Amino acid sequence: MHAQNPKPKTLVLFDFDGTLYPHDSFTGFIFYALPKMHIIKRGISVLPWIIGYYLKLYPAHKMRPKLYSAMFRNTHFTEIDNLAESYAKKLIAHLDPALFEQLIKHQQCDHEIILVSATIDLYLNKVATQLGIQVICSQVEIQQAQLTGAYLTADCSQQHKKQRVLNDYPVDPYPLIYAYGNSHEDAAMLSLAQHAFMVGTDTQLPEL
Repeated sequence: MHAQNPKPKTLVLFDFDGTLYPHDSFTGFIFYALPKMHIIKRGISVLPWIIGYYLKLYPAHKMRPKLYSAMFRNTHFTEIDNLAESYAKKLIAHLDPALFEQLIKHQQCDHEIILVSATIDLYLNKVATQLGIQVICSQVEIQQAQLTGAYLTADCSQQHKKQRVLNDYPVDPYPLIYAYGNSHEDAAMLSLAQHAFMVGTDTQLPEL
């Protein structure tokens, strides 16, 4: 007697900042993990770009790697990693209640859930592990137990976000895809889904 082929799973894609987590976790991590004087000294070097970003003159996908490099270059990985563990727990305690409940419903349906975010893997890997889901995000470089300040991947946003999903999870085997986002940086990813939800635009979460 031959074993039956397993039923194909539904794929679920969740953005993090502004979606599952209602705030900016990356900036929060800077202030959580680094001393204030360190932030001030390093921040001066990227101040023109920070101002440009808040004036909407400098795009977020370029600002994130620049800010990460300025703040975390040549810091000790072990120290940051230990702080990332506790920071992840703090984030999970403050997830958006409605979207977190939606994620749990997907888990109860045995759907394959992927956290897809432009933020960095230092703490987002730990968030995903604690939630029991998978993750695709911006990955950073570690050499000789130090953070070099460089990204190993492109900033995981816009078309890169969609392409990373397609590279790791080819959509053909999935009969149904749900996706949740909150900005234009998620639009390409949401285009993969039959059921897409945009925070701030859509009012009714997809029924499962």
